[in-house]
Amino acid sequence: MREVIATGNMLVARAAVECGCNFFGGYPITPSSEVAHEMSRLLPQYNGTFIQMEDEISGISVALGASMSGAKAMTASSGPGISLKSEQIGLGFIAEIPLVIVNVMRGGPSTGLPTRVAQGDILQSRNPTHGDYQSISLCPGSLEEVYSETVRAFNLAMKFMTPVFLLLDETLGHMQAKAVLPELKDLKTEKRAEFNGDPKDYLPYQADADKPAVLNKFFTGYHYHITGLHHGPTGFPTEDGKIVDYSIKRLFNKINAHKDEIVKYEEYKLDDAEICIIAYGSVSRSVKTAIEKLREEGIKVGLFRPITLWPSPEKELKKIGGKFKKILVTELNLGQYLGEIQRVTLRDDFKTLLKANGRPISPTEIIEKVKEF
Repeated sequence: MREVIATGNMLVARAAVECGCNFFGGYPITPSSEVAHEMSRLLPQYNGTFIQMEDEISGISVALGASMSGAKAMTASSGPGISLKSEQIGLGFIAEIPLVIVNVMRGGPSTGLPTRVAQGDILQSRNPTHGDYQSISLCPGSLEEVYSETVRAFNLAMKFMTPVFLLLDETLGHMQAKAVLPELKDLKTEKRAEFNGDPKDYLPYQADADKPAVLNKFFTGYHYHITGLHHGPTGFPTEDGKIVDYSIKRLFNKINAHKDEIVKYEEYKLDDAEICIIAYGSVSRSVKTAIEKLREEGIKVGLFRPITLWPSPEKELKKIGGKFKKILVTELNLGQYLGEIQRVTLRDDFKTLLKANGRPISPTEIIEKVKEF
């Protein structure tokens, strides 16, 4: 194992280059700018390419183009920048272009609170653009997890040929501390599938109902078309109803049929708990501190923490909803994940501790809320 002193944003960049990312395109925006800064420093050392574009839209455009050419590509931004990237994110979904999109969240809407913490982009990461598709969004809760979830984001993007969101909040992005990282030899990385047959037999989008497209690198002799329109087996546009129906359902199925490979969560001191707190990201750190103090007073509390936010850990949330009468949901927004928990558990009787004013949720506030049960 390796010990480093770093911020969350720095660890995103380090994890990216160490798992093979060789292209970054983006534009600086608080509080994600350090991701781009670190990538500009590290990528040349790894024979990669960093380019700062003139705005957020062109930043994701060049990243998508690099990915089409076979690069492991990443872009990073915050809420307003993700909003600007929305149209090109849609291209990534429909054309099945693997890309890691880092969002270090800040308060919103619009330009909101640039230097304050928030978890206001949870629903945006589920539906970052119009249309029908299924997204993957990962939300680490520690510096070590920032590193490991960055690696996992690239692996999922390559395996399922799709944009994958990595959600940090400002606290985690700027928090600096010691992190224990795996040795490079222990990293497991996923490569995108390739078609190696006769080019005349190559049909990249003729995939099984629960499988992604197989997109060979550009400039390798395999002819196909990339478009934001619905398309047939070779990528050329079509309005054939059966083909379009199959293709849209496949964008869902290639994710939903493999939830067991994608969904990740943590259960902390839940075995003997009488009260369950549901939290994610930096808020879960305050929750763990609160749990220790509450248990010292004899109050048995535990934490359920979704690490994969989308697709949500439905089976586990259903179990939580059926097991615990007393559940507290706490988020740095006004209930964006609460709605998903209510949908899955078929309950609306939760206590909540929600805050969207840019200030963190402290262990003291959590303790006071738990004692209201």
